[in-house]
Amino acid sequence: MDLGDPDLYASEKRYEMWQDFLADDRIVRSDPGWSPSGFWSAFSHRACQELLAPGKPVTSEYGMLIGFDKSNPDRGGGKMIVATDGAAHKRLRRVLGRFLTPSALQRLGSFIDSEVARLLTAAAEDDVVDVAQGIGPTLPAAVVCELLGVPQADRDYLIELTDKAFASPDSESAGTATTDAHTDIFFYFNDRVDECRRNPGVDLISALITSGELGVDEVLTNCYNLLIGGNQTSRHLMCGVFHAAAEVPGLLDVVRDRPDAHRAVTEELLRWVSPGMHVLRVATEDTILHGQRIQEGEAVVAWLAAANRDPRVFPDPENFRWDRGANPHLALGHGVHHCVGAQLARMESSRLFAALAARSRAVTPAEPPVRTRSNLIQGYRRLPVAIDWQAGAVDAPA
Repeated sequence: MDLGDPDLYASEKRYEMWQDFLADDRIVRSDPGWSPSGFWSAFSHRACQELLAPGKPVTSEYGMLIGFDKSNPDRGGGKMIVATDGAAHKRLRRVLGRFLTPSALQRLGSFIDSEVARLLTAAAEDDVVDVAQGIGPTLPAAVVCELLGVPQADRDYLIELTDKAFASPDSESAGTATTDAHTDIFFYFNDRVDECRRNPGVDLISALITSGELGVDEVLTNCYNLLIGGNQTSRHLMCGVFHAAAEVPGLLDVVRDRPDAHRAVTEELLRWVSPGMHVLRVATEDTILHGQRIQEGEAVVAWLAAANRDPRVFPDPENFRWDRGANPHLALGHGVHHCVGAQLARMESSRLFAALAARSRAVTPAEPPVRTRSNLIQGYRRLPVAIDWQAGAVDAPA
């Protein structure tokens, strides 16, 4: 089986496959196919933690997604925070991280609340809302564009480019359009960097380019990384808010009536949705992973979404249980590459959940969700829901 084949992840059957691999609990080999050189796969929570733990002789500098390896490296390797290690990674994390701490992000709180209010007010005008086509992609894209200082007039254009850049393999935008979209994103940010150098603002790009700590190439690649990460994964987390509300009786009541439960609900949402399906590492020397010998130069994939359904760590893993207590999920990674934008993702989903609970009594599925066909992004192509709004929700201020 080629575990890079996106057809394996086009339906809920992925969970049955993962449970088989989790029960077997071994490292599995995929021959060349979607990955030119093939790769190994780790599924269990313990095996994925072992692979991603500090000190393991593996690197992300050749790329962190299926398709990249030592012979086919990512051009962003050594420049982008997700594709650097050692001293270079520490430097990038130090510079970027101070703009993404909870205290640094507080200025975005009112913007997120305003955007959520606007989107929910608009949604209340329709009997059925496909959140995968509206609220899901719109909210995180607006937030990351606000963080980066992207002008309002350019935001729809950038959202369209990111959709094309990470299109499903069966999308009309796949192929040449995907490559062109990646290039256009870099051209766009190159122009923004020039503008921010001439007229600095209070945005992240201006702060990075005027700090003197990063070169222009590093600013470009990491703005690209923040845009993609803030749009392509978080959109499915936002959709998961509605999916969980529809699937779990009483969940909106918990969010509405128990502010002390908000953190637990958010962490369970991250585990249950797990929008980033995998990360990849390449062995820098011969090593043993979970009993399997891995040779230097071989790629190994940690299936984070599978690890987050490991019954040895998460009892009743298929179900959303906000009260499960300890929740050591890997949805935001593990070790030194723990997601630098983790707090932003938590802010967006928590505030959306709270606003939805305040404005509605119930969410019900209008149709079964349609999943993405992707080996990278676990999410929703369509998620139509009907929302039972509280009185006055339609007329609530945007």
